[in-house]
Amino acid sequence: MKLKIYSDRQFLPEGMPPDPILYPFWREFIPNQQYSWIKTYDRYIEDSGLIFEITSLDEADFAVMPANWRTIRGDNWRCKVNKQAQDLCIKFAKKIEGSGKSLVVFFSGDCSDEDIPIKNSLMIRQGLYRSHRKQNDCIMPAFIEDLVHYYLQGQISFRKKTDKPVVGFCGLAKRDSWARRLKTFLYHGLTFTKSGQFGISPYKGEILRTKVLGLFNDSSLVDTNFIVRDNSVFLSGDNQIQKQNARYEFVKNMQESDYIINCRGSGNYSHRLIETLCCGRIPIFIDTDCVLPYDSAINWKNYCIWVEEKEVPFIAEKVLDFHSQLSSQEFIDLQYECRKLWKEWLSPEGFYKHFYRYLQQVQDNRNGLIIANKYQYL
Repeated sequence: MKLKIYSDRQFLPEGMPPDPILYPFWREFIPNQQYSWIKTYDRYIEDSGLIFEITSLDEADFAVMPANWRTIRGDNWRCKVNKQAQDLCIKFAKKIEGSGKSLVVFFSGDCSDEDIPIKNSLMIRQGLYRSHRKQNDCIMPAFIEDLVHYYLQGQISFRKKTDKPVVGFCGLAKRDSWARRLKTFLYHGLTFTKSGQFGISPYKGEILRTKVLGLFNDSSLVDTNFIVRDNSVFLSGDNQIQKQNARYEFVKNMQESDYIINCRGSGNYSHRLIETLCCGRIPIFIDTDCVLPYDSAINWKNYCIWVEEKEVPFIAEKVLDFHSQLSSQEFIDLQYECRKLWKEWLSPEGFYKHFYRYLQQVQDNRNGLIIANKYQYL
């Protein structure tokens, strides 16, 4: 049975795209892809009719805020909130509050752990700190295109186990600098002014990532396959061919590695974690007080080498120990299960297929019952 969604185009701020959950129903508002060679939502748009339908507010199972809060808040700590757009979204929230329906607000991006001025909603965030998690906070993955389909002709070459594990990484890693320290100081000053508390620096991920790479490079327990850049090719310039080639190089690096380093970036989540699983590789996940998608249904430690932040100095030993305990067949099977996890749970269509699980966490204000129990897809 399909879930019934309500939203209202009149409350979509001018010039802003809708949240991707609404793409199949408001196709005229879908933005041109920033990278023309990425087709992230094509499969979800094709399959959406099996998962959701748009209805009136009276008939809906839940309502969706038309815009992702990221477009209102801005994508980093330097951005200012779009006050006009925020006021429009608050009006939509008040409309839903009067109906007794549950309101879902999506908030992706690096600032998605922040509070928003809308209460009593189901918050679907991309990044969050587990120690600060509230009852109605849930996590969404970073949505990506199917890397296997677009870059590997739909075929994964599963790696065979060798005595020494190969640890891969391709991406941005910068050493500490006075410029970064100044930015961190300014960030702390801004967050303290706004909230009376010092936030966690968005540069923590870069520093930790660089430390981890150094530890692996200095270890004889593993072989490394690192491509380290001092800037993000996806955030600079307009050369689409250069960006596409960098994407190919990124996927190739994963295919030539057994395990991939996954550490938070500016926000407290790892985009690379989702990419690693998509490519059928085993993540080395560094837990920085993170919350992962569908954590009540997925035992994430079954799919990763799980490294607590305090365990980072011993990360090479943990990787070798994990690798040594796997049989040759278990090593191959885990790669397959990682790919399966992405496809069935973390791709856009997989995530939305299981969305009823998050709705089950929301209590109806009128009768105290948990909604969506009747919507079972498995």
